[in-house]
Amino acid sequence: MKKGIHPESYRLVAFKDMSNEQVFISRSAAPSKETITVDGVEYPVIKLEISSYSHPFYTGKMKFVDTAGRVDKFRNKYKNHLEKK
Repeated sequence: MKKGIHPESYRLVAFKDMSNEQVFISRSAAPSKETITVDGVEYPVIKLEISSYSHPFYTGKMKFVDTAGRVDKFRNKYKNHLEKK
């Protein structure tokens, strides 16, 4: 590894998959304002929309994740066209 290009502030961080509430601990330099307690220890938490615990490639199950409401926006925009069919 090149010297001087990597952050010095690596620390233990809890990553929380919001689709299934799974939490795992890893080292990261990512900033976080929130904390979570895991096994009696408080960690900064980074919230994820999807991780290896919920991704279809790793789980083998298809799961639809719509965190931004894109499907509802689409349905509202084209509801007249969708009802005619």
